Amino acid sequence: MFMEFININVDKYIATITINRPEALNAMNKVVVAELKSAMEECVKNDDVGVVIITGAGEKAFVAGADIKSMQKMSGREALEFSREGQEMTMVIENSPKPVIAAINGFALGGGCEIALACDMRIASENAKFSQPEVALGIIPGWGGTQRLPRLVGKGRAIELITGGEMIDAKEALRIGLVNHIVPQLELMDKVSSLANAILKNGPAAVGAALKCVHMGFDEQLKNGLDIELNAFAELFETNEQREGTTAFVEKRKPKFRN
Repeated sequence: MFMEFININVDKYIATITINRPEALNAMNKVVVAELKSAMEECVKNDDVGVVIITGAGEKAFVAGADIKSMQKMSGREALEFSREGQEMTMVIENSPKPVIAAINGFALGGGCEIALACDMRIASENAKFSQPEVALGIIPGWGGTQRLPRLVGKGRAIELITGGEMIDAKEALRIGLVNHIVPQLELMDKVSSLANAILKNGPAAVGAALKCVHMGFDEQLKNGLDIELNAFAELFETNEQREGTTAFVEKRKPKFRN
């Protein structure tokens, strides 16, 4: 599938999606939003993909937010549709049965921060910067920032970041739990690939089930979350993957989960 602003590379079960609009710091317009959603859907369907990495082209930005020029004259109805499209795109990322890792190689502002929030893990280069600056434009985050950021860093800290529009660096992002790791920029993709390969050693159905349990159970009462886990645990015992994993352990060999 031809895409104007998105590149997809699949190698050894790792799909790398690159938002390729470096002259605009990879800012998101309606076309980029639609293409990123399509790219994620393609990776989810592809049996040769086990882990997805999302990053931005160039050395300055992961995604420097939405394209403000394209938003300047939007009507309320158009803004509603733009927000809905962005939320649908981030939900495809969050609901992926395959782990999604954000490789944050620079600015992750506004919609860029919201894309990163939808990923399962966030690895940042030392030069990365994060912000939800929408209130300075007279608007608010529209792609999930008001919902995912509090769930990740806590309600009080999220309100401070969203209402103040403060930009924070990678060290602060790590301190508050916004990112998992920070590394020198030249080591970013090596670190992300290392995490991806660690995941790929494990059973894909089990990894998908674990993601499902975490995401589905996160906002549930503990008892409901435990029920989700219980059912997923039992279902895996009906799979060839479980038989291979346990047999390999008993036979003291590495399991073969993939061809």
